[in-house]
Amino acid sequence: MGGVMLRFGLLGPLVVHDGTALRPVTGLKVRVLLAALLLQPNRVVSKDSLKEAMWGDELPSSVEASFANHATRLRRLLAATGDERLLTVAPGYQLLVAEGDLDIEVFEARVRAAGLAHQAGDWEKVLGESRAALALWRGAPLADLTPYRDQRGPTLRIHRLGQLRLQAREWAFDAELRLGNHREILTDLAVLAAENPLREELHRQLMLALHRTGRQAEAFEVFHTLRRSLVDELGTEPGPAVRASYQELLDGEQPPAPPVLAPAPRPPYQIPSSVPEFTGREREAAAVAALLRDAAASRRPVVISGMGGVGKTALAVHVARLVQDEFPDGTLYADLRGFSGGGPRSAHDLLARFLADLGARPAALPDDTDDRAALFRSAIAGRRVLLVLDNARDAAQVTPLLPPQGPGAVLITSRQLLVELPGVEMMPLRPLGAEEQLALLSRLCGADRIAHEPAALADILAACGGLPLALRIVGGRLSSRPSWPLALLAERLAPDRGRLQALSMGAVAVRHTFDMSYRAIRDSGNAPEREAARAFRLLGLWKPHVFTTRSAAALLGASEYDASAVLELLVDANLVHGPGPGRYALHDLLGEYAAQCAAEEEPAGEREAATVRMLVWYARAVGAACAVASHETQSPPPLDEPAGFALPEFAEDADAIEWTKRELPAIREALTRAGEAGRSDIAWRLAAGLFGYATTHWWTGEWDACLRQAMDIAVAHGDTLGQAWLHRRTAVAHGMAYRNEQCLEHLGRALEFFTAAGDLLAQASILGNMSSLHSQTGDARQGLVLAERSHELYRRTRSPRSEALALSRIADAQNLLGEYTLAVLTYEKVIAALREQRHGVFLATSLTHLGDVRRHLGDREAALEAQSEALAIRRRMDDPGGTADCLAYMARTHQHFEEWEAARSCWEQCLELGLHHGMAQHIEASRAGLAGLPALPAPSPPKEVTVSPVPPSQRVAASPVPPPSGAATASSVPPSPSPHPGPGGPSRTCVS
Repeated sequence: MGGVMLRFGLLGPLVVHDGTALRPVTGLKVRVLLAALLLQPNRVVSKDSLKEAMWGDELPSSVEASFANHATRLRRLLAATGDERLLTVAPGYQLLVAEGDLDIEVFEARVRAAGLAHQAGDWEKVLGESRAALALWRGAPLADLTPYRDQRGPTLRIHRLGQLRLQAREWAFDAELRLGNHREILTDLAVLAAENPLREELHRQLMLALHRTGRQAEAFEVFHTLRRSLVDELGTEPGPAVRASYQELLDGEQPPAPPVLAPAPRPPYQIPSSVPEFTGREREAAAVAALLRDAAASRRPVVISGMGGVGKTALAVHVARLVQDEFPDGTLYADLRGFSGGGPRSAHDLLARFLADLGARPAALPDDTDDRAALFRSAIAGRRVLLVLDNARDAAQVTPLLPPQGPGAVLITSRQLLVELPGVEMMPLRPLGAEEQLALLSRLCGADRIAHEPAALADILAACGGLPLALRIVGGRLSSRPSWPLALLAERLAPDRGRLQALSMGAVAVRHTFDMSYRAIRDSGNAPEREAARAFRLLGLWKPHVFTTRSAAALLGASEYDASAVLELLVDANLVHGPGPGRYALHDLLGEYAAQCAAEEEPAGEREAATVRMLVWYARAVGAACAVASHETQSPPPLDEPAGFALPEFAEDADAIEWTKRELPAIREALTRAGEAGRSDIAWRLAAGLFGYATTHWWTGEWDACLRQAMDIAVAHGDTLGQAWLHRRTAVAHGMAYRNEQCLEHLGRALEFFTAAGDLLAQASILGNMSSLHSQTGDARQGLVLAERSHELYRRTRSPRSEALALSRIADAQNLLGEYTLAVLTYEKVIAALREQRHGVFLATSLTHLGDVRRHLGDREAALEAQSEALAIRRRMDDPGGTADCLAYMARTHQHFEEWEAARSCWEQCLELGLHHGMAQHIEASRAGLAGLPALPAPSPPKEVTVSPVPPSQRVAASPVPPPSGAATASSVPPSPSPHPGPGGPSRTCVS
């Protein structure tokens, strides 16, 4: 962050400091909003959570407007520093906080450092870090934000902070006792012990301080008072540590010195044999090795995490061998069996083994695990030993095995992220890339073997999904069966042939590896983990597309909050990965495994209900995106099912189009599944709802395929409403691609359906589209008649939002009839309305047409100004077809005014777009336009067209959007002066 530095304080009343002075944060609601965001710094906090923080359960009727107002005030306060700190990220907000800028985070980091120093016995550092942490407290956290601080979330966080503060004070007292400062801490220790009558450690420390200052009687009284309190309140006796200190009082002696540990006769070296075919992972191996070698960073533990079969152990063993010379005191290795059929190994037993491996010979091995851990830390302290803990189940299994800070290092592998471990370096492991997969398979079965069947090889690599385990199984099968062609194995690994069963060899199987991860949470005693296992099964019902918390909530039949919780738990378990913020996906093989688990364990009724919830959600989400992207005044009637689950939110048309583009594979999957389930009502709504997306991606052919598929489903089920809307939308697709006869045919069929139904608004839209079609084919008179009939029907239906649409068609016809002055006046009315509606696609179209009319009138500057603004809009919304149209129009304008070089540049850019995206008509039009230019001595290379500056008051914030009611015109430019269909005709018909 490059602006003014802001520091935030929550350990007391809320404060914001800019480095020189406090910045006032006025208004209780704004302060609560800021505090709620600061309690989850750099994380997305949903609007619903923030509203609950600000108003509790009693939301006012004007909550949306009020919330937006408070958020704007906070954004203004934070933006005054010069940085954009408060980001709008669906489904809420994210507050960016740099390291060291929030007192809670600094406090927790200091406490962690004090704890590590306490483990290592570095008492000076314990004292320094503890004092630095405690100095950050200015009073009770969030002291000025009642009743917010009394809500459950803040209360839990405040309680945890209080416990950490108490722990820091205990560690500080421990350090003082170790450093001989018994007398100096007596007063503070006595007060704190009185405030916490059941806190055994404080009373133990107070006993020792009194005893070591000669006040034995008071020390005994402290013990007996504590014992009475524990027995009366909890029915329990003091713990071992207090009893040991009490015995010290009885003996009148100082604490015994730590046991003497005999040095090991020779350094242990326990790393298993490395995988001989270890291939790839150069970047990850180098990064892990650098972390283990970095003595300056105190060699923090390194955790390699990833899904089962991704190669964590192989990488850990490989790296351990790379760095073995850095650790002359030995390498300890243990398979913790966190994910295995026999259950995880206990830290208690492993500590006994490690102590023996290090040559420790205590008189008696302690029975208590914590005591063994302390002995292990003493034995390994100061030694340059590498400890490799493989296949850890969770942080609790690992924590007792961690050595103190020092010259040694720790390398851990786990299918869990182990984020609870303090101060670790994370190395998440992903599946192998394409080149690494090919290299590994070549090493396993020979490069010559796989070189002759490239198609089968591609299928095999796709089936393995980049998992080294799967590739090793495939390589082993091929090397042991030299007569097998690759095509035979590729066929057996096809997804519909049960590839998980095929990916096994002897005792090694991909499914078995997945079983260990899944069963660990399915059979857990922890209820949230069992719920995550159910979620994992249901996620398998949907092909491995990306989920959001909202789509997952629909599939799971859960709240968005609960869906987010189980998804994050699955991410931590490496059963789900996150390709982006708030987005989740299953690895292809894990998706197939999850589907098998669902088939085996979920009742058929639940599987069907979950699938229908997902289909309904996608149908509603696509409809919502279309409504924003198209600004249409008439949408298909809603489904009968209640809404139920939150849909994606779109700030503007560009967001809606981008969402649809990103979700298109899942939408096509939903369309197919809806047909299989006999849900024609869902299928046709999905296809019809792609209209908004198609206004900028009509040229890809995706929409045509979806419309044909949905029409087959609607006809098969006798769904007349679906057929009406699909004919209407199919006419859109044909009109956009200049398939004029087919467009007119589907418009006629749609008009028959909607006339029979008495739907005047639909009739108005279809007549308007017929007008556009006739104008596109050069019949301007008929186009004008139909546009006026459409305009009249829109008036009768009282649809003012469609007036701009109807007027634009009238203007198109006037343009074709040569009534340029009238056309200019009409287009200007349309453009004024569209600026107010913030309708990007339709505005770009109208500006393009206005520029063409201005060209006819000889007004060069006005023509290029309008067309340049249209081009800027098209480029901003990443619309290749619309951009090519604008460039063709601008080429004709430059050509009209004999600006040959500028015309050539426009045609060449149009041609480049046509070639890149396979738009045949633009290729043809561009080549014809270039051929019609006079020869130049030295043609310049293509360059960007200079966009004329547009006054701020006329700029459009929106990105691509089609016209209202799904009936818009996208601009085109003729390759010759006379208008005709194709790139360059007066308008591309875009119908609803």
